Amino acid sequence: MSNSALIAGVSGIVGNNLARRLVAEGWEVFGLARRPGEIEGVKPVVGDLLDPASLKAALAELRPTHIYITTWMRQPTEAENIRVNAGMVRNLLDVVGPAGGVECVSLVTGLKHYLGPFEAYGKGKLPETPFREEQGRLDIDNFYYAQEDEVFAAAERHGFGWTVQRPHTIIGYAIGNAMNMGMTLATYGTICRETGRPFTFPGSEVQWNSLTDMTDARQLARHLLWASTTPAARNQAFNVVNGDVFRWKWMWARLAAHFGVEPVPPPPGGLPLETQLADARPIWADIAARHGLAEPDLDVLASPWHTDADLGRPIEVLTDMSKSRRLGFLDYQSTEDSFLDLFAELRHRKIIP
Repeated sequence: MSNSALIAGVSGIVGNNLARRLVAEGWEVFGLARRPGEIEGVKPVVGDLLDPASLKAALAELRPTHIYITTWMRQPTEAENIRVNAGMVRNLLDVVGPAGGVECVSLVTGLKHYLGPFEAYGKGKLPETPFREEQGRLDIDNFYYAQEDEVFAAAERHGFGWTVQRPHTIIGYAIGNAMNMGMTLATYGTICRETGRPFTFPGSEVQWNSLTDMTDARQLARHLLWASTTPAARNQAFNVVNGDVFRWKWMWARLAAHFGVEPVPPPPGGLPLETQLADARPIWADIAARHGLAEPDLDVLASPWHTDADLGRPIEVLTDMSKSRRLGFLDYQSTEDSFLDLFAELRHRKIIP
């Protein structure tokens, strides 16, 4: 039987890049979202993960071999995050699980598995870096854990395998994504160049000086494909990063050079992007009008709050990927190239000038 994939959240940064990878590999790909958009080779499926009736109607005729859950919805509290996001996973698997034919369900979470949820992010007793999969869960409520438990329970009921992917900060092409540092920094660098504002690192001194890593959405897509089709990876959780490490004080200078601006280190006390870009919506609208850009609304492109959370961490964040290496996944991606490739695509699509 040929492989077919159902990607929940196909319009997001992970789902979009995964869909393109699977199509290139010859898979039949169904893209599920409330507004799936158009991706070449992907069959759009309109459905709401919060509405079981809509899922039953949308998925009634589908028999995918592989399910990829690449989406979540941010809520005001962690209790609500758990209720809503675990519910989305449960609703989907309650529909596709009993139909049979599913070989593997892959869930994408992230390093908040080790760092804690937004309400307690980077606080309390945390595992030592580099983070390793065997370090397990923190003793705190976390919607990632609740999502995992829904996958584990459904796998037990219906007999399919599972994988969990834990990427670090993801960089890649997507529009309207709530967690997109690459797009956010692309708009920030553009605004600094166009206005003469200083290109000031918006994070903490710890992040400026510490070693770190990131995850290219294309690397994550390759890992999802590998893990979901490799017997040795069945029923395993994996960290997924590019394979290189860097310090932000080095990377910031590389990004500044690309935009033709001067890199500025973090000032004492920090200067978050939410503050720096508080007045930037009309500035971006003017830039978009002058250069004929495709999207004049900065809020659609940038997510300063998420970039601030990532770059403002008070601790070193570094990820071990030995588990995947031992099992045969050896792909590597330069993080500097991840940024430059994204910026080139954004220019090609007239998102930035």
